[in-house]
Amino acid sequence: MGIGFSLLIAIVLVLVALLGTSIGLNALFAVVIPYLAFSIFLVGFIARIVKWGRSPVPFRIPTTCGQQKSLDWIKHNEIENPSTKMGVVGRMLLEILCFRSLFRNTRMELREGNKLVFIWEKWLWLAGLLFHWSFFIILFRHLRLFMEPVPSLVELVTTLDGFFGFGMHSLFLTDAFILVAVTYLFIRRVVIPHVKYVSLPADYFPLFLIFGIALSGVLMKYVYRVDMIAVKELTLGLVTFNPVVPQGIGAIFYVHLFLVCVLFMYFPFSKLMHMGGVFLSPTRNLPNDSRAKRHVNPWNYPVKFRTYEEYEDEFRKFMKAMGLPVEKDDSKEKS
Repeated sequence: MGIGFSLLIAIVLVLVALLGTSIGLNALFAVVIPYLAFSIFLVGFIARIVKWGRSPVPFRIPTTCGQQKSLDWIKHNEIENPSTKMGVVGRMLLEILCFRSLFRNTRMELREGNKLVFIWEKWLWLAGLLFHWSFFIILFRHLRLFMEPVPSLVELVTTLDGFFGFGMHSLFLTDAFILVAVTYLFIRRVVIPHVKYVSLPADYFPLFLIFGIALSGVLMKYVYRVDMIAVKELTLGLVTFNPVVPQGIGAIFYVHLFLVCVLFMYFPFSKLMHMGGVFLSPTRNLPNDSRAKRHVNPWNYPVKFRTYEEYEDEFRKFMKAMGLPVEKDDSKEKS
């Protein structure tokens, strides 16, 4: 149900772009929708970040999997269980750049009867790493369409990514990597029963959408001819708020652009917001220093309470009569 529904929506989006450009709505797909998509993305992204940032986190609740700082003769794992801000920075960098927690992930299986074994999910980590880094590099090298002159760093990344030749074209490695990674992530959700059981349309739709974006981009580069000069004229016009709609770009480009716009509009309201949420996760961005410091919830309203000393003063004679130990013995003080 979730797979079919998500795939149907993705196909409908492609058909909408093809139909719209065939009846002359190029300005709608080239100017209006991109501006609308970027506005929704920007406002939605900021709103989610502000909402998360305003959420109270009074206590230290980091997930830990290493030795805490305690005794001098016990080795402290500063990355897995950071007690300082620098340790948190190191942990966050490894998490964001290398997906350290996913690298350490395991799954359980029953084998040889009822024998429980733990299996390292290295392929999931590798696919996630390839997917996210490929996506980032593709976005980064697309900056050449929005800048004139093109920064040297963007040119360098583009050259390195397209180091291998393919006929008259350079073969971008990230194009292949992202298609392979998305395909693996989709197959994993379909093949593994317990993953399929918990998967929702919100899990499948982004995969289909990103696959459509990557596939249409590959088709534009290696199969269908697209006027890249006209494309850059369009993108520079959008950036400078002086939009123009060149003729003869090709319908496949508008399909690609429309799917990108849909992804931007969908992004702030989806699970893809983990891109910003990872920086605000209290399970990752806080030092585990609860033993060294006392953390009091500043949002607690005043509560009237009695100390144990006051409690014992009131009930001491009854406690002594019942044979209960007391901290303070009035009879001994009087003697």
